[in-house]
Amino acid sequence: MDIELAVIFFQILRIAVPYVLTSVGAVFSERGGVVNLALEGLILAGAFAASAGMHLTGSAAAGVAAAILAGLAVALFFAFLTVTLGADQIVSGIALNILMMGGTRFGLVLLYGSAMNSERIAGFGAASVLLDPLFLTAVAVVPAAQYLLFHTPYGLRLRAAGEDAAATDSAGVSVPVMRYSGVLISGVFAALGGAFLVFQQHTFTDSMSAGRGYMALAAMIIGRWNPLGAALASLFFASAESMEIWTQGGWLPSQVVQSMPYALTLLVLAGFGKHSRPPREVGVPFRKGGASS
Repeated sequence: MDIELAVIFFQILRIAVPYVLTSVGAVFSERGGVVNLALEGLILAGAFAASAGMHLTGSAAAGVAAAILAGLAVALFFAFLTVTLGADQIVSGIALNILMMGGTRFGLVLLYGSAMNSERIAGFGAASVLLDPLFLTAVAVVPAAQYLLFHTPYGLRLRAAGEDAAATDSAGVSVPVMRYSGVLISGVFAALGGAFLVFQQHTFTDSMSAGRGYMALAAMIIGRWNPLGAALASLFFASAESMEIWTQGGWLPSQVVQSMPYALTLLVLAGFGKHSRPPREVGVPFRKGGASS
């Protein structure tokens, strides 16, 4: 029994890593005023880039570097659309997710000759998830993000950009720079979540993000736009996903079992979401010399 509990514990930790990294990154984007529905696409971009990077070089570190570059590139494009051009953030995020689904599928065909999955990669090959560099990164990211957001001048300026962009601008702080930085941080963290996912599964498969970006967004909301809260909510979702895995093959129909994490997400959002207050101007474009519109 103790062995089984240990297996479940480590499984929850492993499942939680992409949720933690992505949800904590999303806090930075939304605290700055940008709704980031592109998390799903960012996870996919990071996962594919990590797979391709390791496939081409044989180095897991190179795969992680490729994932970071991919996350930055996709996030930069998203920030250009939403911050510079003022495009609708919801529509842009969904469109980017669709673009990444098609783009990674095309990349699979181009690099591996398959539209379904890549060749097997080794990943870091850590003996335990506790020794995995990306797991350790996720553990370190939570307190670091909490400190950066609430105890540094940068965090104050970023939060101000999401609460009152006009006042932030009048104080001499560049709202676009703050919002770009929040989106880029979100892109890097989500891409690292994708890299961890592909290294754990040892292959990139089509649409392997499987809704994790949206679940991470829910974790951020339940966590009240706070890195620590988002991480704790991520652990809850990981526990629900682990429960789904362990209850497969039981008396419940498989469709009911597979829907359990998403049903729990909706229930928790319904209970906690109405008590959460988002940044006042999240989703509101900013125009220099005028009020947010």
